[in-house]
Amino acid sequence: MGFDNSEPPDPIVKKVKEIYSQTIRKYPVVRNPAEMIEYLRNHFKLLVKPHVVYITVAAFLNNKPVLFEGPPGTGKTEIGEAILSLWSGKSAFILPCSENYDEYRVIGDFHPAIAMSKGFNEESFIPRPLLAAMILGTGVLIDEIRRSSEEFQNMLLDIIDKRRIIIPELKKVYYQKDDGFQIIITSNPYDIAQGELSDAFLRRVVRIEFKYPTAEEEIEIIKLRLGDLAKKLSDEIIEEAISIVNKLRQKAVYKPGISDSVTWMTLASLLADIRGKERASLEELADAGRVVLYKNPEDEELVNELLQVRRRN
Repeated sequence: MGFDNSEPPDPIVKKVKEIYSQTIRKYPVVRNPAEMIEYLRNHFKLLVKPHVVYITVAAFLNNKPVLFEGPPGTGKTEIGEAILSLWSGKSAFILPCSENYDEYRVIGDFHPAIAMSKGFNEESFIPRPLLAAMILGTGVLIDEIRRSSEEFQNMLLDIIDKRRIIIPELKKVYYQKDDGFQIIITSNPYDIAQGELSDAFLRRVVRIEFKYPTAEEEIEIIKLRLGDLAKKLSDEIIEEAISIVNKLRQKAVYKPGISDSVTWMTLASLLADIRGKERASLEELADAGRVVLYKNPEDEELVNELLQVRRRN
């Protein structure tokens, strides 16, 4: 009669699987950059610059985290989440940073009532997304890292360097076992209200700069995202919208992102459809523009001026 020398299952791993496995969507594993670019376009409706995909894949092969840095609305979060999901074949975890983010919010903490009655142990421990991602072998997108504290950034350094998470209270260390666990970090360096990233942090990441698309690229993105609905829009109407958006990006407090352009054109198309028009006119462009572009009270006069000029002409 043989003996079973296998170790009992880790209760934390069991908890992670019970809590998070059902929330993760499955994707095909796509790690060839050319194939990933096509999949991002055809299935996620994302037009991604080839160098972004190639550099990100190369960094992942070297087990390096990637920093997507650029102004808001340039697609950093959406593109990062999609790339991570295709790399691991599982939907990525997104951690939206804030000043009060700490290890307890991303690694794990203890249920107060259970800990009081049964102690600070595996039974009272609640695993959080960063630990879950390492155990399950899926990607993590850490969104707007500059909004986090210096302490939070320092905590990430050991995870980035050693690919491990230490839980001192449980005397446990979890290591990366699956190369599906990769990290993309987003940052907006132009927001003066946010903190700076340390040299130690920047040395450990591969930085990729994001910019607003050219007018031609943005038109292509709009048509890609709208699909058949784009037939309601003439090229002239789309060009007018992109011209307004680019002026707002130069002068306004709230700078419209790609998603704002897509939403604007979607609403204009739908307005034309429910009004029984074959195509959207300057009237739909202005009506939809007001509800999409009014984000900051300081920009209202500028938005009105741009929309009224287009409507009169």
